[in-house]
Amino acid sequence: MPTPALASELRVAVGRASRRIRAERGDAGLPDNQFSVLLWIEKRGPLTPGQLAELERIQPPSMTRTVNCLAEDGLVSKGAHPTDGRAVVVSLTEAGRAEIAETRRRRDTWLAAHLATLTPDERAHLAAAADILRRLADS
Repeated sequence: MPTPALASELRVAVGRASRRIRAERGDAGLPDNQFSVLLWIEKRGPLTPGQLAELERIQPPSMTRTVNCLAEDGLVSKGAHPTDGRAVVVSLTEAGRAEIAETRRRRDTWLAAHLATLTPDERAHLAAAADILRRLADS
């Protein structure tokens, strides 16, 4: 298959697979943008809304709304910034950590169940493809 055609096929297949996996959500049923904020805080530790906006590549007012929704749901807490009295720092709560864990569990369970229907050879191909896709994503 020529490289441009392969690029198109992979883009469509990876996009559809990603959307299907993301449809598996924890009990809070968070939209992708809110779940992504939880993941950034889990990965980086407490962050300001401005830092989160930069990471998500959105405007700060949009991130403030997202953080407020997460705080209202008890998934994050807002505290005083240690050096800037005007800023707040957003941290995960135990409920936020539990939501991340449950969402990951549901996504892994869905995918594992579908992978189990494949032949061992198909699973081996996907294992090799996962490594290649990871390298592409990291480039």
